[in-house]
This record gives sequence, C-alpha cells and structure tokens, in this order.
Amino acid sequence: MCSALGRRARWLDRSALPTFQLFAHRENVLDSTDLRDQLQRTLGDAYVIERELGGGGMSRVFVARERALDRTVVIKVLPDELAGQLSLERFKREIAVAARLQHAHIVPLLTAGETGGLPYFTMPFVEGESLRARLSKGGELPVAEAVRILREVASALAYAHEHGVVHRDIKPENVLLSGGAAMVTDFGVAKAVTASTEGGAGGLTTRGVALGTPAYMSPEQASADPTVDHRADVYAWGVLAYELLSGGTPFGGRPTMAQIAAHVTEAPEDVTKRRPAVPEPLAALVMRALAKRPADRPQSASELMHALDALNTPTHSTPAAARPAAGSGAHSTAGPRARLPLGRIAGGVAIAAVAVTMYLRGGRSGAGAPGESGAVRTMAIVAAPTPEDSTQWFADGIAQTLEGRLLQL
Repeated sequence: MCSALGRRARWLDRSALPTFQLFAHRENVLDSTDLRDQLQRTLGDAYVIERELGGGGMSRVFVARERALDRTVVIKVLPDELAGQLSLERFKREIAVAARLQHAHIVPLLTAGETGGLPYFTMPFVEGESLRARLSKGGELPVAEAVRILREVASALAYAHEHGVVHRDIKPENVLLSGGAAMVTDFGVAKAVTASTEGGAGGLTTRGVALGTPAYMSPEQASADPTVDHRADVYAWGVLAYELLSGGTPFGGRPTMAQIAAHVTEAPEDVTKRRPAVPEPLAALVMRALAKRPADRPQSASELMHALDALNTPTHSTPAAARPAAGSGAHSTAGPRARLPLGRIAGGVAIAAVAVTMYLRGGRSGAGAPGESGAVRTMAIVAAPTPEDSTQWFADGIAQTLEGRLLQL
C-alpha cells in the first residue's frame, strides 16, 4: 500500500467515527407534527405547508405552496444536531452563492432561513422521480440511457465547478428525472454546512468528521481531508456511473464503516466483471473516475463530458446495447448484425462531413460572401439510424459531434 493510502487508512482509528454515525443515523428530536407546526409559524402566510416527503436522509423535507407566485416548492430543514454548530448567517450567505447557479440540469436554490434555530432552504418542486426510484424499479439501466444521464450530470458538475461550487454528495437521491432530463439537486448545501460551522470554513472536516453518503464518498472525503476539491465529485460521479451500469455501488452491501474503509484502501472490481456488455471505453472511464488519488482521475467534469462524447464517435467499438452479453450464445449471429448498421451510419455521416466542409470552403473562396445572394445561412444536420433502437444513441452522438465541429468553422 502506498504511504498516502496508509495515512488515510489510519483515520479509521480516529474517535470521530461515532460522530459520523451520529450525523447519519440519529433520530430527529422534533417529531413530524411539532416540526411542521414550528416551520409553518416561521413561514407565516408566505407559504402553506401541504405535506412531508420521505427519503430526505438527514434533512426533513416538506412540500409547500408559495402564495405570492402560486407555485409548489420544497423546503428542506437540516437536523438539530447540526444547528448548534452552524453560523446561520454564514449558512445563508453560502446558500445565496449556490442560488446563483443557473443551468438546465441543476435544480436552483431559492431562499434560506431558520426555524427555531434549525436552518432550512427552499427550491422548486420538480415533477418526476428520483434516479433512486428509477433504479429501484429495475436495477441497472440500458447503456444508452445511463450514458445520457451521466453526461447531463457531468454537465451540471462542470458548470458548478466553473463557478466555484462543489457538490460533495452526488448520489441517485440527488438526481431527479423530469421531462426526459436529469437534474441535480442540493448543489452547495454541503459546502454551506462545512463553511458555516464553528471555526470557519471546513470546521467539521478539520475535526475529522466525514460529511457525505458512505457509498459515494471519495477517499479524501472518507479520510476527512479538509482540502477536498471538485475531484471528489468526479469520484462520486464514477460511483454513480458504476451503479447505473451494474446495478450496485462498488462496495455496496457492507456496513457503513466497512464501505468508508473500502473507499480509502480497496480497489473496486472492474465494472465489466459485473456487466460484461459495458463497452470497454466506457468502463475504462468509470474506473479512472474511481481512482484513489485525485490526480489519477479525470481532472474535471468537462473532461468526463468530452470522454462520453468521444464514445459516440465511429472510432469506438459497438455499444453494449448492440453487443450480445457474455454467455448468451448469440455471438455467431448477433455480433455482425449489430455492427453493420453502425458502420453504415458512421460512413454516411463521415461523407456528409466531408461534403459540407468542401462546400463551406468553396463558399469562402468562390463567389458568394456571407450576406450575399446565394450564401448558405441555415443548415440542417441529420443522422438517421436504422430502425434498430440500439443505434439511436450513436446517431444522436454523431449529429452532436458534427454540429460542434461545424460551429468551429
């Protein structure tokens, strides 16, 4: 074991471990009725609390109607065990920073406040279901659907990281599926908690308390490293990808402390061993994201996006949805039929790209400057797959890649 992992492993003997379990499992002091009544008194006439939602983890989650705009919002109340350690004013300031994030795949934060000393924040109510609910219905997802969701989550992370916000708790519960799109929720909440604890930024982690969800914790989070950065989200993205593709997290099914220890010291089993049909380039990306050392992972969420986009180019092998699973006995028949449509699509789009490039170059050097009669001002890009559903994601990816290349011209 390398010295760095050895130092992290020794964290497991720290006395802070019971504190982490306290945060994760302690019962709420206020029962549901008391907290609801208290919150309603704090909110006054601005909101009408309608019901409480389950599955909020440490938070208590309520659905309310905002009277002024006649819209439904979600109110999350943090647990009382954190209330005594938080600076409420700083918590509000940190939530205000996260509330500036405006992105198609991020659920925005609206307001923050406190009720009876308990911090809360509000966000829009999103129609749909959580990714956790989607997974509970059928376990692993089709490869094409998993890639789409993972790219949208990576897109949200890339935007947030560019604006200085690290999520620190990426997991299926914090990804909502609505209108065919994935939206990440609770951005900035973990940062607001750690930054507003007594002792300044990172107050909790400097005392050895690991904040997050054990199954998705990066090694540096599990070891309560106070210098956690955006690459912790890259690791959690890797765990999420592993689960979407295989139906389980790398170290799932173990006690909480055993999972935390595994993130620090144990190499995860290759995702292809759990699901052989996962394409090799995709599996390699997931396993890179799960590297113990942050420097060995993809260095940004943008890099994750580019790698996923590259999976849709003709240079990679047939996607998992078009390949027979190991042991299915279908290699002699399914393989050639699955590869043929992809080759036709790739060839057709490659020819289209060459033709369009030549036409644009001809337009630059020949008659017809931009704005003159006969100049092309609008172009449609179409990648038409065969009727087989397994090639749709590939065709869509080629169209997006071609669009990006043409925009550079």
